[in-house]
Amino acid sequence: MQHAHYLPERMGSASISPEGRFEAGSFQSFTLVYTAGYFGIDDTGSLKVVHRFASDMGRPQWSDPSAANYTTVTASNGAVLEVQYDGKRNIRPWDKTLFIRVIRGFLREGDTITIRFGDRSQGSPGMRVQTFCEPTFEFRVLADPFATYHYTELPVQPTIAVVAGPPVIWKAIVPTLRTVGQPFRLGFKGEDKWGNPSDQVDGVFTLRANRSIKGLPATIEMRRGEHARSIEHLTVHEPGDVRIEIFDASGARLCISNPLQIAADAPLLHYWADLHGQSEETIGTNSARELIEFARDRAFLDVMSHQGNDFQITTPFWEQLNRLTAEFNENGRFVMYPGYEWSGNTGLGGDRNVMFMHEGRTIHRSSHALLDDLSDLASDANSAADLFDALKDEDCVVFAHIGGRYADIKMAHDLRIERSVEVHSDWGTFEWLVHDAMEQGYRIGILANSDGHKGRHGASHPGASLFGAYGGLSCLLARDLTREAIFDALRKRHHYATTGCRMLLDVQAHFDTDAQRHETDPYLQAGETTTVRSAIMGDIVQCSDASLELQIHAVASAPIERIELRNRLEVLETWRPYSERELGRRIRVIWEGSEYRGRGRQTVWDGGCSLTGNQFERIVPINQWNLDKQIVQTSPTALQWSALTTGGFGGFDAWLTDSQAGVLRIETPLVQCEINIADIGCEDRVFEAGGIRRQIRVFRLPDENPHLQARISRRIPLHAPDDNALYVCVTQEDGHLIWSSPIYVIR
Repeated sequence: MQHAHYLPERMGSASISPEGRFEAGSFQSFTLVYTAGYFGIDDTGSLKVVHRFASDMGRPQWSDPSAANYTTVTASNGAVLEVQYDGKRNIRPWDKTLFIRVIRGFLREGDTITIRFGDRSQGSPGMRVQTFCEPTFEFRVLADPFATYHYTELPVQPTIAVVAGPPVIWKAIVPTLRTVGQPFRLGFKGEDKWGNPSDQVDGVFTLRANRSIKGLPATIEMRRGEHARSIEHLTVHEPGDVRIEIFDASGARLCISNPLQIAADAPLLHYWADLHGQSEETIGTNSARELIEFARDRAFLDVMSHQGNDFQITTPFWEQLNRLTAEFNENGRFVMYPGYEWSGNTGLGGDRNVMFMHEGRTIHRSSHALLDDLSDLASDANSAADLFDALKDEDCVVFAHIGGRYADIKMAHDLRIERSVEVHSDWGTFEWLVHDAMEQGYRIGILANSDGHKGRHGASHPGASLFGAYGGLSCLLARDLTREAIFDALRKRHHYATTGCRMLLDVQAHFDTDAQRHETDPYLQAGETTTVRSAIMGDIVQCSDASLELQIHAVASAPIERIELRNRLEVLETWRPYSERELGRRIRVIWEGSEYRGRGRQTVWDGGCSLTGNQFERIVPINQWNLDKQIVQTSPTALQWSALTTGGFGGFDAWLTDSQAGVLRIETPLVQCEINIADIGCEDRVFEAGGIRRQIRVFRLPDENPHLQARISRRIPLHAPDDNALYVCVTQEDGHLIWSSPIYVIR
């Protein structure tokens, strides 16, 4: 798109050495040689070497020859070169640009420009390779031999393969809720330190379950070359909770599965989805087919949707996506929907995600900004209002998204089709979008997805780029795994959202007298109602009771830190599974929030803390996804860290030598505070820093927290005449958050 096509075979050539396979996130040294073609490069002509937006390869620098990513650029004929680096100097998705301009002299045919990425000659460890896998990682070269700033891509581009490293963490994944005798699968994989499923797994593994599972082998064998293993057709023939442990040949436990509940009967089952991800055809990595296969076979998802930026989706690619969804959709095994990300400018409504029930539907783009073919320009919907109008008769669902742009649901919202908002993705955590909906009186469900750009749909580690969070997942409560049933769950808001963990969550409202459940939102029309005495997340119910019983059942994948019970914007109660007397020597320090709603939301928390009159015995980081940003203990009384947030939170747990003695001092660019250790208790000590919930929190925890389950029952008074929107937010100790979709009660 928009590059020159004039005689590319005369624009020169480029080669890379060494070639081959390189471990994701490792440090390497590459030499790229550009050889001028027939036209050479004229005075003030230039080259670009570009990488994808999604790549988190080290940023080239030329100021410190002993530091990482040191890069040198020389011309064989002595021409003087100007070298710059800019993350937005070329057409997306190839926007990360090393720019080289000839400012004195010129190049003839055969002259060369040599670029040494990670030049080790003066002590640099090399260039950090991107942290995620890509079999054809390009050093894409564009030439401007005529000094016109109209660039031509070379016809053959140098590539390397970026591959996974050895496994350092193991995962066993099962469903969350199934019935007695119903088949399910166990997924098993080892991931490298950057979250890539490793193909270097080699060994025999022992499987043990806490109850009898028909079809579960005693051992499994994996050999190099396998990225993951699925064990199909497992069944349990009595109700109860199931967990599966996996051990290596030495008997060491590698992992324990997420919780699985086997019910005697269940009208709705749990299916895990990531409804938002992109591939290399738009701004992501690896092909759309590879993205789908990863979601199904390495992330062990039940449901997915490819959601490319609409202004990059050509008509042929839209047709290809529709063929892929039809090919991969298999009711009962893996459900996939055709769809796209409507990527309107913020002032026109911001990002929305569109999913169709069936293939062959018209794509109504926000623009044709990166498309040459304007033959279908008339089908564009340039504003969110236009989009909703174009989709009003479609069999589709829409949810609001925050990426680079954010969805302005106060400006535009259509309850007929926009049933949910996305609270979390790789971009961060955005509870303020839920609050926007509550302030407007909308009845929305809560979803979380990845919007992953790194080819890891459903298991979307953020790597080392501007993405600040692990990608989210949505648990959809549906009668079965079919397109129709999953769509019904989305339309009824029967789902909950997580920041990537798989927790079992059940939230129900129980009424004292008969209530009426609306089968369609009464804001739309006075439709059919059903007499009920209970409701689940997403339901809209009308009752005459002054209060109701709210029941919460949670089975977590890590110990539960707290559960907030909420009604609209009000926190009714913060429940913890432990009491004040159980608190010990462990304190938790959390930094969280964002600068503002737009692209520049990143908040830097680089800083440290110190103790007087006490010492740090042990430190455990929380949500430390970017391995470049570490928490380091510099002495028995001091820590230093590099950290940022994009709406979510990070931090650490510290076990102190004395539970009560001394003073903690925290120093960051935004917060400087001092706290007596004896004053730290269960309740958050909050130090605000403006922005959107931008703050540091400090509180105390038990030394050990064994609580993986919670059953809570509370009598909740109901407000009138406004909606009551009853939902919970669960925090696990490992940093994962879980939100139920609200139960809407009209008194």
